Amino acid sequence: MKNFKQLLPYLRPCRKEFFLAVLFVTAESIFELFIPLVMSDIIDVGVAGRDIRYILQQGIQMAVCALLSLFCGLLFARYAARTALGFGTCIREAEYARLQDYSFANLDHFETSSLITRMTTDVTVLQNTVVNGLRPLVRGPVLLVMGLILAFYMNVRLALVFLVCTPLLGCILFLIVRKTAPMYGKLQASVDKVNLVVQENLNAIRAVKAYVRGDYEEANFGQANRTLTENSRNTFRIAVLNLPAFQFVMYTATVLILWFGGNFIHAGTLEVGSLTGFLSYVMQIINSLMMISNVFLMLTRSLASITRIGEVFAEVPDLTDVPEGLGRVPDGSVEFRNVDFKYSSAARRPALSDVSLKFESGQTVGIIGGTGSSKSTLIQLIPRLYDVTSGSVRVGGHDVREYRLPVLRDAIGIVLQKNVLFSGTVRENLRWGNEQASEEEMWAACRRAGADEFLKRMPGGLDTVLDQGAQNLSGGQKQRLCIARTLLKHPKVLIFDDSTSAVDTATEAHIWRELKAIPDMTKIIIAQRITSVMHADQIIILDDGKVHAAGSHDTLLKTDKIYQEIYHSQIHTAGEIREDTVQKGGDGYAADNREKA
Repeated sequence: MKNFKQLLPYLRPCRKEFFLAVLFVTAESIFELFIPLVMSDIIDVGVAGRDIRYILQQGIQMAVCALLSLFCGLLFARYAARTALGFGTCIREAEYARLQDYSFANLDHFETSSLITRMTTDVTVLQNTVVNGLRPLVRGPVLLVMGLILAFYMNVRLALVFLVCTPLLGCILFLIVRKTAPMYGKLQASVDKVNLVVQENLNAIRAVKAYVRGDYEEANFGQANRTLTENSRNTFRIAVLNLPAFQFVMYTATVLILWFGGNFIHAGTLEVGSLTGFLSYVMQIINSLMMISNVFLMLTRSLASITRIGEVFAEVPDLTDVPEGLGRVPDGSVEFRNVDFKYSSAARRPALSDVSLKFESGQTVGIIGGTGSSKSTLIQLIPRLYDVTSGSVRVGGHDVREYRLPVLRDAIGIVLQKNVLFSGTVRENLRWGNEQASEEEMWAACRRAGADEFLKRMPGGLDTVLDQGAQNLSGGQKQRLCIARTLLKHPKVLIFDDSTSAVDTATEAHIWRELKAIPDMTKIIIAQRITSVMHADQIIILDDGKVHAAGSHDTLLKTDKIYQEIYHSQIHTAGEIREDTVQKGGDGYAADNREKA
């Protein structure tokens, strides 16, 4: 019920259409209820008295009632569809906006496939409930109440049959709803699993083909699909019992009414027309009860979807913005003060422990360490992608929690380890960094990132269309475009999370030279190659989430064994790697220059 109330405000923008739909379906039901009364009079008065004029008059009234009922039904369908579409649109927009407020920690609580299902399938279930359920939800009770009143008005003794049937039907509906309610939740979870398998397969399709694992993926999908089929079969096997059970009870009631009604006619206490009209109300009452039962089944399924959607809204964002926070980042200085961080409060040990570091504005800082040493975790605390568990992170002399989030993140540029480019043109992707960037600014950023060479060779230049995920670019080309996009932000702190791993050392050297020429911008570089950080003013060595050592290249090379091991294991092959890259035409700035020449 709490989740249901939570979604009601999203019906407000289309409340006019909702009330009109309810009004027209109510009017449709009322007009339809007059028809049996008129028909009863035609038989008992017109036909019995052979009054053709009376029959025609009453027939015209029946026709008018039928046409008005049809007209109201059409208007209901129009406004119900508008209500459902508006309701679904508002919920999807609200869900998507809610996701934008999530931190990485919040997103970790949901699978991507589940979030997609909650914004598509679950919302569609609610829309179908409105379109298909609003009519019987209003029409059913109106027909039931009015039909029973008119049935008792026409013949009290025959109407007593409903006093026996109605409680029996209520018990049947209660048992079916009670059984199917938890099964609908399992059904939607099965849909999540199918979406997850499909999503993973499509994202990793190159790996699947490279490892010839198509048969395995087909079997994996087949298992998820069979689970969905089995859950659907079990759920609907119970749900479909609703119709035959109701039909059996109500048609038994109809037979009893015909039996007793025939006896009443034979005894002279009931007219044939009255029995005919009464039977019309019987059929309307039967239909209304079936409508109400179907509505309950639809609501049972929609409640599962409402609960799942409600969980998205109920998730409290791990990071809260400060509307009255600082509106400007003074400079690019960064400081970590006794920082501890856990991804989850239930984690046994922190990912970062007692980290204290300070980077002056304009410095170039290198961060190296083994896999799993929490290098990426450290830099994600700077733009508040996560919040520290204890301690503080300061940018520009202030705790990052004192800034408004858009202000803080706009002052920090991150080139992620995983290159993310969107379908569209190169120009559109670059403008993610700066929507107002001019042509000259974009080309200047591309030159600094070493992306201008391959862009000039492309027929479209900045208007080259990128496929989904930029699959028509190489890994190094994507990295350079991501760097150019970040440079367009003119950030005060620029973070590279192993962002030059796919380019050759000559291109990398070109990028570092260009970045060094930008004053007052702090550069933080996470890298696996020691050549990427040798030039840094300060090099940080992380080991198992702790700061092992910090200093310049010369200092660490003299005093730290871990740095010495990394240096000697990499540097003696660096010359061979650079030459090999140039000779083979590697993905880099030097190769581009050679080809151009």
